[in-house]
Amino acid sequence: MALVQLASVLCFWWIVGAAYAIDSSWQSAHATLYGGSDASGTMGGACGYGNLYSQGYGTNTAALSTALFNNGLTCGACYEMKCNEETDPQWCLPGRTVTVTATNFCPPNYALPNDNGGWCNPPLQHFDMAQPAFQQIGIYKGGIVPIMFRRVPCARKGGVRFTINGFSYFNLVLITNVGGAGDVEAVSIKGSNTGWQEMSRNWGQNWQSNSYLNGQSLSFRVTTSDGRTVTSYNVAPANWQFGQTFEGLQI
Repeated sequence: MALVQLASVLCFWWIVGAAYAIDSSWQSAHATLYGGSDASGTMGGACGYGNLYSQGYGTNTAALSTALFNNGLTCGACYEMKCNEETDPQWCLPGRTVTVTATNFCPPNYALPNDNGGWCNPPLQHFDMAQPAFQQIGIYKGGIVPIMFRRVPCARKGGVRFTINGFSYFNLVLITNVGGAGDVEAVSIKGSNTGWQEMSRNWGQNWQSNSYLNGQSLSFRVTTSDGRTVTSYNVAPANWQFGQTFEGLQI
């Protein structure tokens, strides 16, 4: 089990104000459901979060179509949704909303037309929602419902989490539990014996550094899509081990 450590008193931080706001206007799309009644089929996924229960995302999650997924950069973003009851009064639950986190990718199915099974084909904006989330705004038997959605800030408990995987000269850091905009667009890492180094995104929200950082305390700088940056110093102590998770400060 990965060890979660809070940033110590040696951890200093600052937050740079948002450079721009995320688009929170209502847009139209469609939603389907997957993963079963307990959402167990939603675990893992293209964002790399693994067990969504233990990571704190729970069952209010969704897989995004190509038009929304942005090759994984949208992972962690939060969306408020409501069923468009004016368009489909039969299968919508009126007056209800749900907020979900983007945790997976809904791949296109070019063998089927966009309006009959190819719901996630470009250029469609589509959410394949975890079944418990879907059933908060729509009726299960409907299968697919029209929705209205908008980006909203993510509310998270605790700080941003850094899970360090990989091996020497290949540090693969999974970043989870990001508040605010939720989706990370840039990460830098600093060892106690190095300067700041930009990390490259490997896949989903896994970011990599090819430097040798063993035996050094680690600091992280995270920037989200709205331009807000948080810097946490010495989050991981010098005796950190691969497979451990450390908690820094929140956006």
